[in-house]
Amino acid sequence: MSSQLSRNKDQPHIRKSLADSSPTSSAAATKSLRHERLSRLSSSGPSDASNNTATNHAESYFLRRENRLSARKKAEEETANNDYKKMYEKALATNQRLKSRLETSKQELVMIQDQLQRAQRGRPGDCGSNMLETEKKASWSLKKKITDMEEQLKVKAELKMENQRLKDENGALIRVITKLSK
Repeated sequence: MSSQLSRNKDQPHIRKSLADSSPTSSAAATKSLRHERLSRLSSSGPSDASNNTATNHAESYFLRRENRLSARKKAEEETANNDYKKMYEKALATNQRLKSRLETSKQELVMIQDQLQRAQRGRPGDCGSNMLETEKKASWSLKKKITDMEEQLKVKAELKMENQRLKDENGALIRVITKLSK
């Protein structure tokens, strides 16, 4: 009975020291804990075949448990890596979409500037005041469109820089995760 009490007193101390240890030494701590349990099992009774089978069962139990824990840890790491891959692919798709929108906006800007230049040159032989007013309105609306598109180009340029920054951060995170998984 006293041996059981002394053993129970030692157990919280062992568990506390294992909880205080760093995560890198958790595998060593698990092995030492398993070794203690096995030694308790082997020292608790006579060394006959039943004790030997109990030790084998306990050892196989701990091996299965360690295998399950390591498989779970690997699965968690893979899901984390897949999440970063998905984020990276999403950023690439967004970048491509923004590039195509930028190109179409540039083409529209060139067309509108061309129309504006033609409207400003005017056609020879048109002297009517109505024509001048309509041309002025068209010119004003084209100028307004040009300024709007220039603002859009500025916003798109900022978005492009932000997208590049996010890609750089994503790459850095992937490198950190790769180093941590090693």
